[in-house]
Parts: sequence; C-alpha cells; structure tokens
Amino acid sequence: MITGPLKSKIDRLWLEFHSGGITNPLTVIEQITYLMFLRLLDIAEMRNEKKAARSKKPFNRVFSDGESTGPDKGNSGKDKKQKPRPSEQHLRWHRLRAMKGEALLELMRKPKTEDDPVGGVFEHLKGISGEQSTFGQFMKDAQFMIVKPQLLVKAMELIEELPLDRGDTKGDLYEYMLGKLTTAGINGQFRTPRHIIRMMVELVDPSPDWKICDPACGTGGFLVYAMEYLQKKYTSAEGIDREEIKNEDGTTTINEIYTGDLLEQYREHIKDEMFHGYDFEATMLRIAAMNMMLHGVENPDIQNRDTLSNRFVEERPQVSKDYFDLILANPPFKGSLDAELVHKSLTSAVKTKKTELLFPALMLRMLKNGGRCAVIVPDGVLFGSSTAHKKLRSTIIDDHQLDAIIKLPSGVFKPYAGVATAIMIFTKAGQTQDVFFYDVEHDGFSLDDKRQPVKDNDLPDAVTQWRKWDNGKGKKHFTNRAKKAFSVSADEIRKEKYDLSIGRYKEVPYEEPVYDKPTAILKRLAKMESSIASDLKELEGLLK
Repeated sequence: MITGPLKSKIDRLWLEFHSGGITNPLTVIEQITYLMFLRLLDIAEMRNEKKAARSKKPFNRVFSDGESTGPDKGNSGKDKKQKPRPSEQHLRWHRLRAMKGEALLELMRKPKTEDDPVGGVFEHLKGISGEQSTFGQFMKDAQFMIVKPQLLVKAMELIEELPLDRGDTKGDLYEYMLGKLTTAGINGQFRTPRHIIRMMVELVDPSPDWKICDPACGTGGFLVYAMEYLQKKYTSAEGIDREEIKNEDGTTTINEIYTGDLLEQYREHIKDEMFHGYDFEATMLRIAAMNMMLHGVENPDIQNRDTLSNRFVEERPQVSKDYFDLILANPPFKGSLDAELVHKSLTSAVKTKKTELLFPALMLRMLKNGGRCAVIVPDGVLFGSSTAHKKLRSTIIDDHQLDAIIKLPSGVFKPYAGVATAIMIFTKAGQTQDVFFYDVEHDGFSLDDKRQPVKDNDLPDAVTQWRKWDNGKGKKHFTNRAKKAFSVSADEIRKEKYDLSIGRYKEVPYEEPVYDKPTAILKRLAKMESSIASDLKELEGLLK
C-alpha cells in the first residue's frame, strides 16, 4: 500500500490523462499499463544484459540487437531458430526518453510495413510473444489511445519517476490505480489489497507442479503473487541477484532479485500449464497477461470467460470440473444473477442467485479431490440463515474438509468498501474434524479511509499459527478460545446449525471491575463539593 509522494505522483499522472482527453478510468489504467510495461521490459533487459556479461551466457532478447539469433515465436507459439532480426534497440524505454514531441509519438504509433518489418513501439509490444500466445491474443485488438505528443512526453516523465524496479512497490502502485475504478463507480471486484493476497498465498504454500486457478481473476493479482512466491521459495543462495538502487534522497538500497534457479525442471509446466485465470473484462485480462509475462509466465491460460455460466462448461469441459490443485480468489460478492444463465450443477448445489454462494460451489466443482481453495467471502456466508447459506456450509463441512476461517477486520477494503469479510480455506473431499479459527484485528494499516501504516499487524502471526496448526496435527496448542487462534470441532459447529462466525465460538474473558471503597468515594465527593462551594463564593464576591 502506498502513501505520500508516490500517491501524489499517480494522482498527477491520472490528471495528465484527464487533461489530455482520456477520461475513462479503465482506459487510463490500460494506457498507463502499456507505458509501465514498456519501461519494465527495458529494466528486465538491462538486468539480463548484466547477468549475461557476468556469466558469458546468451539470453533471449526482448529487443533484438541485430546480431543474436534469439527464438522467434512466429505464429505457432513455439520456439524456433531464425536468422537475426533487425535491431529493435531504438524501441527501448531509455532510448525513447531522449526523444521529444511529434517524433516520439510517431515512433510509438508507427505500423509495420514491408519496408519496415519492425514498425513502432506499440507494434513491437503486440508481437512480443507471438500472435498465438495468451499475450498476443489479448494484444491483438489493443489500441494506443494517446494522440497528443505533450501527454505522451509528460506521462513518460512521470512514469520514469515511479520506482518500478522494486517488486512490492509495483504491486502497490497497481493496487492504488485499480482502487480508482471503485471511486469511479465501476465494480470493485477487481481489487484485493496486496498484503492480503500475499498472506493467502503463504497460507496455502503452492507447489511448482500444481495447477492454479482464479475464476474471477481481474488483473491476476493472486496468480502473479503465487509466481513471485514460488520464485522466491525456489531460489538458492547462489541464485539471488543483487542490484544497487539509488533513492530520491540520495541513499542507496540493495534490491534482491530471486531468479528461481531451482525451478528449472518445472519451467515448461509453469510457462504453459500452471496458471489459469478467467474473467469477463478484456482490459483487466490484458493487464493480467502483461503481469504474468513480466514474471516469466509466457503463455498462461488467461481467458475471457464467465465461469458461472453454462457456456464455460460447454467450451472448457476439462478445466470446469475436477481439475485444479489450488484455487485462490476474491470473487464479486454483490448482486444476483439470472438463474437461467448459471450452470445447473451450481444451482442444484446451492439454490440461489447470489454470487457469494455460487462461487464457492463453483470452486468445489473445479477442484480435483484433495485440491484446496482459499477464498475471500463476506461475513454473511458464514452465518446467513437462508436455506442456500446453510446448504453451502453443511456441504463443505459434511462432504468435504473445512480447514480454516480467518476473520478479517472490516476496514481492510477501505476506502472503497467497508464490508466485513473472512478468508475461508477448504479442501475438496476429505473429512472435517476440527476447524482452525483466527481473529485478525489489525492488518498493518489503520482501519479508516486513510489506511496509513501502523505497527499493529496480525497477518504474520496468522501465518505462523496456521503452520503450527499443521492440518490439525497441532490442535493441542489451540484449545484456549480467548486467544486469536483457536480450534472448534466439526460436531460443535453442527450443533450450532453450521454457524461459522468467529463470535459464536470465541471467548471474551470476563474481567471483574474493581471499585474503590465507599469511604474513599465519599471523601472525593466531599472534596469536590468543597471546591465547588469555594468557587461559588468567589464568583459571588465578583458580582458585588
């Protein structure tokens, strides 16, 4: 989460687009993303060049130097050797920054021709990973909407000031920009705070041979951090690259880059088969594809699909049932759907039109036996009294394995929404014996609209306690319900009519109030009365 100067820079950048005639917030984010993506590609290319100089090993260039014979994706999406491509070095960010006005805009928008097979910057971006790749498919209809030279120059100046070479900051910048969608009246399901995503990924501890899905992926935040998590976890001590970065105040910071050198045997799986994200907003999916590509996932299964619909089952039968090892999601939980458009396998599982109930039912269907899901749900899912609410909870507890309920503070989505939520973790099949509960009271930020950083943060402890719980093996440590972390048996939950609200089971220790002796209270009252009488006498004297 960003504050202060960084937030001001994004606000200035946003205003520049408005002043330049681009006012649709989704379009603004899309155009900013293209420019950020271009700079990030140049940053990555520079890192690879330095690494290649040290190791004396070639690498696959994003921008041809006119000499090396890197792989060509062509139309097949498969690597094949080819003769050296024409030089594309003039399309790199640091070279563009030296250009001004009309010449810069012309190079950005220049089309490919027979005489110039390279074309301009935007044409290069669209063809970076091949026409048949996920990224290529989403970029096919992409348009560079900036038509004013002054706006392009100013936007690039402001983006140059952003610390995009710091991984965490990059995610926070996206989070802040996406938050503007909600303030503009667009559905807020696109945005999940980075630190909440990070905790959820750490809780489920993904493995590099899994298949991972987000059925309402937005910009792919869960998928991106799952990749970052694997990249860090599977990097040896020798595989950590360190670079020195200068800060605005003149100091330097050592930035650690995790290469994921221990993931080599999984590279093909990660590139083509591991990550799956579905949504029905093309701009968001385009950003998701860019995000994944920057993290080394060249061909994720990112598609424009309504996963609750009949068409999803008809068009993607393999992935729609018994397929995934892990599902991570914060699906939209407001509004109802037309029952006729929802697949009957979901409405038969929970007879409802409410998306907050349909999505957990969908996740159960999409998981393979033994697969696990971590999903953010509104509190109503935990204690709602309707037949559909009770049916969903009883199905998860009686037919599958409910692992955990982690209550989040109600201000975690502010200033965009004040809804109370929880993280529900469950495993398909299995048997529910005991459920881990954790009451997160603080997430490291103030719970008002300002969301300023604070010292109190329960998230690291929630992860620590979850690991100590160890799928119930450590339940002897969680018998005290007055603590933040405790366990409840499935039988007790059944007796409480499947109520999963943490307040139903958490014990609030009673502290007997301590009162002063009556004689001490009377002495204080007498002293106060004497003081009042003295003040009245003094006031009376002033009025004579």
